[in-house]
Amino acid sequence: MAGPPRLTPDAAPAPGQTAGGRATIIDVAAAAGVSRQTVTRAMNGMPGISAATKERVLAAATQLHYRPSRFGRGLVTGGEHQLGLVVNDLRNPYTPQLAAAVVRLAAEQGWNVMLADVDLASDADRMVAALGAQTDVVIGYFGSRRERWNEVLGTVPMVELDPASEPPTGAVWIDPSDSIEVLADHLVATGVRHPVVLDNSEPDEPSARGLLMLDALRRRGYLPEIVHAAHGTAECGAEETERLLGRRRRLDAILAFNDVMALGVLSACRRAGVDVPGDVRVVGVDGLPLGTLVTPTLTTLAVDLDAVAAEALELALGMLAGELPRQGAAVQRTVRHRLLLRESA
Repeated sequence: MAGPPRLTPDAAPAPGQTAGGRATIIDVAAAAGVSRQTVTRAMNGMPGISAATKERVLAAATQLHYRPSRFGRGLVTGGEHQLGLVVNDLRNPYTPQLAAAVVRLAAEQGWNVMLADVDLASDADRMVAALGAQTDVVIGYFGSRRERWNEVLGTVPMVELDPASEPPTGAVWIDPSDSIEVLADHLVATGVRHPVVLDNSEPDEPSARGLLMLDALRRRGYLPEIVHAAHGTAECGAEETERLLGRRRRLDAILAFNDVMALGVLSACRRAGVDVPGDVRVVGVDGLPLGTLVTPTLTTLAVDLDAVAAEALELALGMLAGELPRQGAAVQRTVRHRLLLRESA
């Protein structure tokens, strides 16, 4: 009786080929002694490499019987430069707002954008490696994996958005500290006595943003409570607010980690019959347009995502052209939040 179909080949692949018998862009790059980006340029007739280098790449590709994928060829037809954008979660409204700003400004520079949502990916490392093989520069949120991805991307310039600590690459810091000070003064001026910080963090591990809020409040004489929510979602914001209101402890302001959580706070207050801002003032962070579509409209610490995208693209262009180094103070920029006072506070 015949057995099941074999899912693996009987013989090992030939040198320079994948297990399926097909050479990859990495194989060609290794054979020609160049980067993957140089292979992309040579195979697609793009400028930026010498005639001799192009000839060497094409010879290696011919020897290895390399054929670019239809998908890969499609990525390079619309512009000279290819930009990789790494994001966390497209389900969070902040992420498409950022992506839209990047795509819009990149298009003005003649760039194409290839996006990777690493939180939703089954293999984030593999996705980032694929992104690097098809792009000239990568920007985005790297988190704790930035050192590993820096190695994976090799010579591809990186611009990290809102790093948690000093980055090994270019970076655009997104700094809420000044606006938090302004917000804290506003809370004092409006008579707030018992603020709560609703953070997106693990217990006993406040986020950097949460720590800034706590510090600003404590320096003004408050004894603020911090509540840790596992996720920065509206659902978590609502659940934690319901718990806070159910304890019947004194509470007259909730400072949420982001606008999405703050929308959950507003929802929970409405269901509980708590007046906002009469009984509790509510503040978010990010400045999402969604905050203007609810009642009461949401007070927020807003960041200009167009400015974030513009700074990142300027760094990317400078690094790619060799006009800027790959790391250090010369390739770091800062975009600051500002307090937008609306009805909820």
